[in-house]
Amino acid sequence: MSFEADSTGGATRLRFTGSLSATEAARLWNEAHKARDGASHGQSRILLDASGITALDSAGAALLVSVAGQEAEWREPEDATAAGVLRRFRSGLGEPRPPKPGAPFRPITSLGAGVLGLARNLRGRLTFLGETAMTAAALAPRPWRLRWVEVLRHLDEAGTRAFGLCVLLGVLIGVILAFQSSIPMRQFGAEIFIPQLVGISLTRELGPLLAGVILAGRTGSAYAAELGTMRVNEEVDALRTMGLDPMAWLVLPRVLAAMLVMPVLALVMDVTGLIGMGFVMATLGFPPTAVMNQLVQWMSLGDIVGGLGKAAIFGLAIGYIGCQAGLAAGRGPRAVGDAATAAVVGGIVALVVLDGIFAVLFFRLGW
Repeated sequence: MSFEADSTGGATRLRFTGSLSATEAARLWNEAHKARDGASHGQSRILLDASGITALDSAGAALLVSVAGQEAEWREPEDATAAGVLRRFRSGLGEPRPPKPGAPFRPITSLGAGVLGLARNLRGRLTFLGETAMTAAALAPRPWRLRWVEVLRHLDEAGTRAFGLCVLLGVLIGVILAFQSSIPMRQFGAEIFIPQLVGISLTRELGPLLAGVILAGRTGSAYAAELGTMRVNEEVDALRTMGLDPMAWLVLPRVLAAMLVMPVLALVMDVTGLIGMGFVMATLGFPPTAVMNQLVQWMSLGDIVGGLGKAAIFGLAIGYIGCQAGLAAGRGPRAVGDAATAAVVGGIVALVVLDGIFAVLFFRLGW
């Protein structure tokens, strides 16, 4: 196979002679295009002479069509077989491309796939809950086998380091509730009942709920990210290979720490919220003695204990959801981020659902 490019009389002739196969087309591709580009820049007429081609395949036909472009003049191959290959290649390029098939609308299939996905997700969560409960029951007679050092570390990370945020949020919530309550109370001359309203709201509802939101945002996402990273790095599989139970080594210390730290965070929220409310009452002209008398008169120990009990259950749910999301993470680059997002969203949804259940339960019990 040979290729020649010559310019005469204001025209550039690109001549191909011989058998133009895929190998020869690859060898001559750059050279032929460079000669054509030079002729185009020189504003000369281009003549593609393929009369000397004796054999042609689809790769050679692609080279000829690519070099010729839209403006070149042709000399067809004299060989009938090569001319037929070139003609079929051109007609194939000229035909319209078939449209892309649209996505089939299958509502029943989509609904069934969604239901099956929810069922698998629920089954995985229940399986993880059962494994956690069985591991905890197995370790209950032998508590010294639990990794208490890890429990203390997670208590520090989930509790001690969250005190500053809880104090700030608690004071602000107390101030906001007191100021907002004073507006309607002032119309009836009942501002003295603001401590009762704020105190019961904080201890029974807002203290545990806001502390749970803080725990879900800080600790739940941290659990999911840490365990998800370990799963991506195959550290969880390494523990199983060494004969160690990941539930006992990774899950139980985190869940236990979250359950123990939540009542403390809720209590911090309650106390700081009452302090913030006391500041507002002082600006309204009520001495601290009157505020304390209202709290002692209208609040009971059951309000505080009920709120702290709810907080412990909230912490258990948040720790469980965070660990489950981390160990269920995938292997891709987005797995850790998706696990952290699932932990936060699932934790907050679980808080709201559990709080609604406790509200109905306390109402039925008369608390």
